[in-house]
Amino acid sequence: MKINAGEIRVGMLLEYKDDLWQVLKTQHVKPGKGGAFAQIEMKSINKNTKLNERFRSSETVEKASLEETNFNYLYEDDQNYFFLEPKTFEQIEIKKVTVGEKGKFLKENLGVTVSFYNDSPISIDLPNQVTCKIDSTDAALKGQTVSSSYKPAILENGLSIQVPPFIETGDNIIIDTRNLEYIKKI
Repeated sequence: MKINAGEIRVGMLLEYKDDLWQVLKTQHVKPGKGGAFAQIEMKSINKNTKLNERFRSSETVEKASLEETNFNYLYEDDQNYFFLEPKTFEQIEIKKVTVGEKGKFLKENLGVTVSFYNDSPISIDLPNQVTCKIDSTDAALKGQTVSSSYKPAILENGLSIQVPPFIETGDNIIIDTRNLEYIKKI
């Protein structure tokens, strides 16, 4: 699907120069002299390279059409994560390098959305909130001000986040997977 260069947003996938690119940054510039343009920083999905490109506002680019399907996480081996499509019971595998850091949040039967491009999986989207267990955290210090009284904690999956002082080792909490922030204690 063709879109105008002014419509390009962060996170979009574009087909450009015979490759698939994910938009990392966009900046729309209107110089005093000449026409407006969009300065776009993109990362190749296949080659893992970056590219800075300048598009005039009148230019069009091809937006990649993705198929999104819901899957449940099953298990992992040394190089892959395995997922099951709940309606057809079709099982797929996705390489760990494709999933990246999101793989630390995967638990058995967790529902994820897998994005496919030309029948090959290119990314997964986690639910916005997941439940995690605190593996270790420091004791709260008395007398700290309320506004800045967050303390570091390490989750069972090895990630480090900031939590309120009343959270203790072994507590179950809900965190936001988009920004790795504490939401609430369960």
